[in-house]
Amino acid sequence: MIEPERWYSVEEIASHLGVSKETIYRWVEKEKVPAHKVGRQWKFRVSEVDEWVTSGGAEEDRPKKVK
Repeated sequence: MIEPERWYSVEEIASHLGVSKETIYRWVEKEKVPAHKVGRQWKFRVSEVDEWVTSGGAEEDRPKKVK
C-alpha cells in the first residue's frame, strides 16, 4: 500500500526551501505558494511546493530595469 504524502508545517517547509518562516508567511499572504489552511495552521505538501519552485513561482518580484 502506498503511503499518502504527509503535510509539512511552516517551519518544516521553510527549512526545506532554506528560507525564513517570514518569507513563507509573506508568500502565503500574497497567495503565491501552494498552501492549505488546516484549522488555524498553514500546511504544505512538499511535492506541490517543489513543483511551484521549479516552475519559477519562488522568483522574487523585482521591478524590471528600464534601459
